[in-house]
Amino acid sequence: MAERKRARVSLGRGLGIGLVLQSIMLAAGQIWANKTRSILTTLGIIIGVASVTSVIAALTGLKAVVLDEFEQFGTNKIFVWPDRPETGRFADASWRIIRFTPEQFAGLTEHCPSVEYVTLNATVTTNVVYAGETLQVRATGVQPDWHAIENRTVMQGRPITTADDEQLRQVCLITPTLRDKLKLDRDCVGESILVDNRRFLIVGLLPENPESSLGLSSDSSESGLFLPFQTVWRLHEPWAYAIATSRSPELSEDARAELRFYLRLSRKLLPDDPDTFGMEVMQQHLDRFQSLATGITMAASGIVIISLVVGGIGIMNIMLVSVSERTREIGLRKAVGARPSAILLQFLVEAIMLCFLGGAIGLGLGQGITMGLAGIDVAMLEKASIPPWAMLMSFGFAAAVGVIFGIFPALKASQLDPIVALRHE
Repeated sequence: MAERKRARVSLGRGLGIGLVLQSIMLAAGQIWANKTRSILTTLGIIIGVASVTSVIAALTGLKAVVLDEFEQFGTNKIFVWPDRPETGRFADASWRIIRFTPEQFAGLTEHCPSVEYVTLNATVTTNVVYAGETLQVRATGVQPDWHAIENRTVMQGRPITTADDEQLRQVCLITPTLRDKLKLDRDCVGESILVDNRRFLIVGLLPENPESSLGLSSDSSESGLFLPFQTVWRLHEPWAYAIATSRSPELSEDARAELRFYLRLSRKLLPDDPDTFGMEVMQQHLDRFQSLATGITMAASGIVIISLVVGGIGIMNIMLVSVSERTREIGLRKAVGARPSAILLQFLVEAIMLCFLGGAIGLGLGQGITMGLAGIDVAMLEKASIPPWAMLMSFGFAAAVGVIFGIFPALKASQLDPIVALRHE
């Protein structure tokens, strides 16, 4: 008994698979017999899939470029600058009270466990003289951690050290551009230049600051001269700002809170006093960009779905026409024993295949558009590509459109009275 039951189930499965394959073959024959009409019918699906895949590819490429830029720039960076509050007892304070001083940052990393590095920076305009050549340049005062924060290691010589900063040594780092402008030797480490009539020893050669396609940079691209911060502070007492890094991007908010607490203490702010400094975390900008990119992708996809719906209506219309044209054929099939489910499956499979055909052509067109966008240099879309999930989504939408808009014509075909259908001319 059990063996007979299993045999019936196996036979039923075989007949079901055979029926599906037969429906696919019949649908393919109908589509091939009406090639022009089929292509025009699927035009809405083609445009919809091409649009959604190319838009997603462009956004994916742009997102990859931006994420790479943020990664190189440092997503765990925290910028801190002195800022006069609009209210409170420091609202009208002079800049000498509001400005940062080196003492306010002493021992910061020891008291802020989430902060890995911190540097005070300041930029001043100065005259540089060597062998009769005089240039006006922007000199940047930095502390030893600056090298790790900016990932700027020296090409020759050594970096600025803690001893250079604490002992106010008159040493400097220069870039190849400034070296060439001053007509120094290629191996200029150990030579001296005059900076505001003070002799500074060149201890290292720094590589040029890599240009960012998005303009992300922590130091001025015009600055080819780097001095110990404390030395610059002693000579000019400039307006300083700080750059810190958290131990990981996930700890950025913790590092920000610790920095804020420490600076309020070191600047002797009362509990009711507003902050006399501003802070900005790069991870926040990255999170905002990712949210914006996701929102744009969803909005663009939503708009493009309208095109798919329009294409689905076109398919439903042509399937209704097909049912009308093949009414006599349906009657003959029913007369020889075809079940309504077989007729329903045939027309439903045909609608789905039409949608899949449109999806395949649309995906190919979308890939062509993506390749064209990737070839435009100014578009910064060289990393544009259609992600696998977008391909699956496109075909998923196409299948859904085929089922939703093909079910009504298929039902109509399956419910035709065979006698009435055979009389149809």
